[in-house]
Amino acid sequence: MPLDYRRLRAVTAREIGAALVRDGFKLARQKGSHQRYVHPDGRRVTVTYHSSGDTFQIKTLRSMIERQARWTEDDLRRLGLVA
Repeated sequence: MPLDYRRLRAVTAREIGAALVRDGFKLARQKGSHQRYVHPDGRRVTVTYHSSGDTFQIKTLRSMIERQARWTEDDLRRLGLVA
């Protein structure tokens, strides 16, 4: 069952960063508005924002969640991003 990104539409850059840290990612570097998080298993996630309260377009969320972090819906629940 594919993820319903409409429920995630209001997730902010600050919330994504905090969820990445809770999942074991570490902030490896930051250059301007790009933060690169790395996980010990080799996954890498780049979070791009202008303000920490910015929300993301669905396409950007999908890239960060499915392609980069490789989170499932169960992971999103565990990390508190969806109810």
